[in-house]
Amino acid sequence: QVQLVESGGGLVQAGGSLRLACAPSGRTSTNYNMGWFRQAPGKEREFVAAIRWNGASTVYADSVKGRFTISRGNAKNTVYLQMNTLESEDTAVYFCAAGLGVFDASVALLTSAYNYWGQGTQVTVSS
Repeated sequence: QVQLVESGGGLVQAGGSLRLACAPSGRTSTNYNMGWFRQAPGKEREFVAAIRWNGASTVYADSVKGRFTISRGNAKNTVYLQMNTLESEDTAVYFCAAGLGVFDASVALLTSAYNYWGQGTQVTVSS
């Protein structure tokens, strides 16, 4: 069982930046594919970005491409989401997730590709 903890959320003005972090709460010997999803009030959880277990490949939702960057940290299964030029539409609870299996760009978009989820961190962008 892997427990993921997100941090870095908060309130920011439109056009500003935030950096989210996600780390496992305990030690794990397995390298996971990592993803970020978000869920706004009254909406379904949607894919934001994902990164292969070794950092060699990334995929982004069209809505964040060019503004957000996902990266892996030095610690095993630590992942970051650098969010620039934030818009009010980016307001949501952001969740990180860890998954096993082959990293495929089409599969990484799906919540079913991930085995473990964090509790989420709130990002609010004021216009």
